[in-house]
Amino acid sequence: MQSISLLSRWFIKIAAASFIAMPVWALQPPSGEVILTISGKIDDANRENTAVFDLDMLQKLPQQTFVTKTPWDKNPTKFTGPLLRDVLGAVKSSGKTLTALALNDYKTTIPAEDAALFDVIIAHRIDDMPISVRTKGPLFIIYPFDSKPELKSSKYYGRSAWQLQSIKVD
Repeated sequence: MQSISLLSRWFIKIAAASFIAMPVWALQPPSGEVILTISGKIDDANRENTAVFDLDMLQKLPQQTFVTKTPWDKNPTKFTGPLLRDVLGAVKSSGKTLTALALNDYKTTIPAEDAALFDVIIAHRIDDMPISVRTKGPLFIIYPFDSKPELKSSKYYGRSAWQLQSIKVD
């Protein structure tokens, strides 16, 4: 009887460890309009070899909010959205460089390590309002410029991208 009890405990421990190791969030197909496409070195895709997101999918990720001064606005601005590192984690990216492309054809290169070093977000709200295309939306890669002195430079301002439509991971 004792051996069955030990065997049962062993099985429960193995099963629990396996359950804990299972992914918590699997990339599902979008149900709404696609507003972000991620391609390149990713291991989780939901459309051919790319990962596509609608607004609802991005809002289901943990949200971050910060207020920062930008070179584009007179007053400090409040931004809300998921951390870039969480979005990259959702697609299991493995690259070192991100190329962000905006609707207006602006392109910027971002070291992937920026996502780990800084609380960069993909904002979908500015001052608690959804971002329209006319007002730099629907998405905006934004750095928390006021959080660290080194972020207040043209190097990081240039890595921000409003009207974001896609990211290629290399």
